[in-house]
Amino acid sequence: MGAHVPDALIVGGGHNGLAAAAYLARAGLRTRLYERRPLLGGACVTEELWPGYRVSRAAYVAGLLRPALVRELGLEARGLRLLRRDPSSFTPLRDGRSLLLGSDAAANHAEIAAFSALDAQRYPDYEGFLDRIARALEPLLDVRPPDATRPRLRDVAALARSGLAMLRLRGELPGALALLLGPARPVLEEWFESEPLRSTLATDAVIGAWASPSSPGTGYVLFHHVMGETGGARGVWAYVQGGMGALSEALAAAARDAGAEICTSAPVRRIVVEEGRAVGVELEDGVSVEARCILSSADPRVTFLDLVGREALPDPFARAVGAIDFRSPSLKMNLALDRLPSFPSRGGDGAGPHHRGTIHAGADDLDALDDSFRAAEAQRLPERPMIELTLPSVVDGTLAPEGHHVASLFVQHVPWDPVEGGWDTWRDRFADRVLALLDEVAPGFSASVLHREVLAPPDLERVFGLSGGNIFHGAMGLDRLFVLRPVPGAARYATPIENLYLCGAGAHPGGGVMGACGRNAAAAVLADGRA
Repeated sequence: MGAHVPDALIVGGGHNGLAAAAYLARAGLRTRLYERRPLLGGACVTEELWPGYRVSRAAYVAGLLRPALVRELGLEARGLRLLRRDPSSFTPLRDGRSLLLGSDAAANHAEIAAFSALDAQRYPDYEGFLDRIARALEPLLDVRPPDATRPRLRDVAALARSGLAMLRLRGELPGALALLLGPARPVLEEWFESEPLRSTLATDAVIGAWASPSSPGTGYVLFHHVMGETGGARGVWAYVQGGMGALSEALAAAARDAGAEICTSAPVRRIVVEEGRAVGVELEDGVSVEARCILSSADPRVTFLDLVGREALPDPFARAVGAIDFRSPSLKMNLALDRLPSFPSRGGDGAGPHHRGTIHAGADDLDALDDSFRAAEAQRLPERPMIELTLPSVVDGTLAPEGHHVASLFVQHVPWDPVEGGWDTWRDRFADRVLALLDEVAPGFSASVLHREVLAPPDLERVFGLSGGNIFHGAMGLDRLFVLRPVPGAARYATPIENLYLCGAGAHPGGGVMGACGRNAAAAVLADGRA
């Protein structure tokens, strides 16, 4: 291979792929990235869907973003601005009451006490409990998992250190294990007695998961979503000024500044494998490009079954990849509004603290969340789905014309193919149902909608390349975490195909806009000396 051959070639321009490109280029490797869409960022993009209205079309909030990545790549110097959301959560009810939660402990106490004095007393203890577990386990996000198929002494030592961190929880260890290994519902019911507090907290347990709060494994999903940190405050998430695409742009700038070459509108047709080794890629236009090492930020199904091809994989490994659960319960709606919603439970017009965070509607208790999932399991659309509404233009005036706003709605649970007509029949009808539920707590909300986009799971797959529409690149159950993510034999970013690595959310530590998968994968390539 000549000097023109890239040391590292990255398939897919998602935020993890961009992070990997930046780290590899900073290490002096000739790095090239191919992104199939005109926009970089994968699902982490800002798009002007209607003149003057710029929306975070898929991913819509940051909070899991690793502080080390922001610091090491100098993302703030390259334009990244995280806009802290505080209060973080607002749950208006049909009876005119509401629950507003944020970082102010006294305000939280007063809000929760309106529903339960006991819950108000317990809430700080619950937050402290989650924080202590997070501090024990969070270091694992930034490390390469050991090889469960061929454990080595140093891998055992690394696991032992993690076990010691958990043992520091002492008397809290049984509760921690119940959370990490079991369903979220009984954990929340043990801590709290009131709605809507329990259902508000439970939404973090099911976001993006084909599960209800009563499903095993949702306790970990809840925990996964509280590990984020913004401005030193754990669990406080943020918007990105300019939309989520601004984060991808900052990562791309870091990569380019380090010498990486980034190509857009360049879809990859296949990863070329010869005698068990990845040697390059073939683009959709027929151009073949050699490379010493290839990293894929696409999900495992796309990477292995579509781009590599089953025939080039060891049979047990191919079967394991084929068994990954890519079912998605998620539907995304993007809206342009001519005014802010008004909530009778808070009174008054104009922007208020309750507009800044996630607004919960629809399914407003644990039973309703369970019912929502059962409907999707039966391939029906729920009557009262879970709705998370965010209004980023309240804190970022660059996203919409003056006096107008953009809204993101994350809705679940929905099936891949609804009975009685599929999405061609149901897309607009279900969107109307969602807006009607918002009208219950914000009268006139539907009338404020100027434009809307509805992205069901098949649309998320088609537009963003997410198999099944799954935002996590595959389920995050206990059988798909750490040494098992995405499958044994590929948990260390390296794969059974020599010189091929995973760097997307299908790898450890999983989904969410955190950049850890790309950062860790780049470190693995450098440690292995593959490029």
